[in-house]
Amino acid sequence: MPNLSTSTPDVRQAAFRFRCIACGDLSDNASQNFRCSHCGDLLEITYPLWKETAPEARNLKDAWRQRRLSQSAIDQSGVWRFREALPALAREEQAITLREGNTPLYELPQCARITGVPRLFAKHQGLNPTGSFKDAGMTVAATFARVAGFRWVACASTGNTSASMAAYAARGGMRSLVLVPEGKISWSKLSQALDYGAVTCQLRTDFDGCLRLLQELVSRAPVYQLNSINPFRLEGQKTLALELLEQLDWQPPDHIIVPGGNLGNSSAIGKALVEMRDLGLISRLPKLSVIQAEGANALVRTLREAAGKRLISVQAETRATAVRIGNPASWKKAVHVLEATSGACEQVSEIEIAQAKAEIGAEGIGCEPASAVTLAGLKKLVKQGFVKPEETVVLVLTGNLLKDPDFTMEFHRGDLFKGSADESASAALESLRRPPIVLDATLEAVIRTLEQAEK
Repeated sequence: MPNLSTSTPDVRQAAFRFRCIACGDLSDNASQNFRCSHCGDLLEITYPLWKETAPEARNLKDAWRQRRLSQSAIDQSGVWRFREALPALAREEQAITLREGNTPLYELPQCARITGVPRLFAKHQGLNPTGSFKDAGMTVAATFARVAGFRWVACASTGNTSASMAAYAARGGMRSLVLVPEGKISWSKLSQALDYGAVTCQLRTDFDGCLRLLQELVSRAPVYQLNSINPFRLEGQKTLALELLEQLDWQPPDHIIVPGGNLGNSSAIGKALVEMRDLGLISRLPKLSVIQAEGANALVRTLREAAGKRLISVQAETRATAVRIGNPASWKKAVHVLEATSGACEQVSEIEIAQAKAEIGAEGIGCEPASAVTLAGLKKLVKQGFVKPEETVVLVLTGNLLKDPDFTMEFHRGDLFKGSADESASAALESLRRPPIVLDATLEAVIRTLEQAEK
């Protein structure tokens, strides 16, 4: 073990408190596992005096909009620009930022025709600095790790968290430790953690095993945990919803659809929606729905088989590696969000994920497989009548296409499902495949190819 300080710094800020999601107990500090000292459940951040001290909604909106013209580093962050909604910093220069956030909201006209929902948009968090939505939370969590005096930060990861954490640790002058399941994450994601200087350990277990080991580590050494059970992460990730509503001129969509893995992101977005309503920033709540892969459907089963009262863990298996999690830590938070927003939870197959990913790609917008569960899930929600054709829908795309290029290449070459039970069903996807064409280096060969493509 590295030569670490034996004392564990205390994370304390006067502007907020930690609240248990189960028993409601309030405290001014949190243990390293971010769990309630009374009942053991997860903590969230709350602002007891927020309603009394926050500026009027109109003034908040004006301030956030004006900061977009600022040259200040903290204002150029699409997360810290909304800092009135975040835990307070003593000084603005304490923020560790890579200009995260500021992600585009795209219209999806082709996918709109496919689904029969004309007003269909995608909020693309894959265009963050390290290529995923994790950056929005990591800027806040890494900042408070450094403020608290930690030299080491750590995470268990299926890929995106490790890339983000390593980048923000490097930017903030801290060391980072990454625990990933061997052979179960994309090399593209792993390469990011390596390049950003993380001490990277591939463990012979799955993500849930990595997380269990991390919990043991932080209880014995002053290493700060940056997984999504860290409530500072969720505070940063909730700004996705603030930015989205600003892009929609504060007119809430009818539905926001999110991929479901460890369920921190859906919890964060739902928390933001409730807070925005309570502060008068929006007049109504969109329905927030969570979509999971069939092979990693812990929340789906928890709701269907246990009515959301107890977690039903699964042995996760899906090519959508970012959501390959069978024991999601934030499941209770996600259940609360679904109840608060009257949202739905659905699962989609590997074939449906691959098809949806190709359909999003045909819009000129790339995403990693886990992001595509949103479009695949929307199709099901439309068929069920939960989403109406006249409603406005926003899909949250959580990761960049380049996070998992092997998936994309195998799909277009026709190799993705070869030798699997899905091989025959995948033939229906042939019209979406665009494999590379090997030709002689002649003008005639290229022209023939163009002519064939027109047919």
